[in-house]
Amino acid sequence: MSPSIAQALDQARAAGLDRVDAFALLGQLLKRERGWLIAHDDELLSPAQSARWTDWCHRCAAGEPVAYLVGEREFHGLRLAVSPAVLIPRPDTELLVDWALALLGTLCAAAPRVLDLGTGSGAIALAVKHRHPRAQLTAVDASAAALAQARANGEQLGLAVDWRLGDWWQGLAGRRFDLVLSNPPYIAQDDPHLQALTHEPLSALASGPDGLDDIRRLLRGATEHLAPGAWLLLEHGWDQAEAVRALLSSHGLVEVQSRRDLAGHVRCSGGCWPGTP
Repeated sequence: MSPSIAQALDQARAAGLDRVDAFALLGQLLKRERGWLIAHDDELLSPAQSARWTDWCHRCAAGEPVAYLVGEREFHGLRLAVSPAVLIPRPDTELLVDWALALLGTLCAAAPRVLDLGTGSGAIALAVKHRHPRAQLTAVDASAAALAQARANGEQLGLAVDWRLGDWWQGLAGRRFDLVLSNPPYIAQDDPHLQALTHEPLSALASGPDGLDDIRRLLRGATEHLAPGAWLLLEHGWDQAEAVRALLSSHGLVEVQSRRDLAGHVRCSGGCWPGTP
């Protein structure tokens, strides 16, 4: 006999899913909102739904992210489609977007030029464009599959972004920006936490022995693409702020500073380019 909604939720809990993820997954399966599921928890799943639910619970227990099974993730008020081609957007990255929006509010440019490097699902670029429609957004990723996912998200949301395939600054010769954002790979290649992230693209997570190789590469080309007075903001690991600030300063950026997330961890650092073209 097929389980009821209440029994299916118990099955999910036994598989290690928290209640939020279980409701999201069950809502996707039954095409129902959370409130309906709660009010009708004695409803039975069909045999086909029960079989799929059991499969999903097993896959979650094996570490497959719920976002990939559901096919979407909310980020900064936007519903974004995600797949194993892209890193799942994290709430921590909303800090980077909030800082960017605060800076955009201080710029004199009517249509500030904003660049998102390593865009993945397009989360950062689309969130900024959504909240600051006058901004001219460009987003770059080295993965064609990731860029296709980002472009599809932009089309679905009706947000215009110039999507470009390239490795960091590749394909941007001669272009300068008023604000550059990036959530680059920053996990050390031997970090044991990577074992829990095997379903997500390793190229979007790990970056050399100390996790900073991609940030170093990004900074080597940064000043050629920053307009005078432009800001460069980077997300990084909770214990990397001091090293990232030192790298920013060593490349000539000033007013170098960091921001803390809601848990009190320093997760973003940035600086201003004072130079002239």
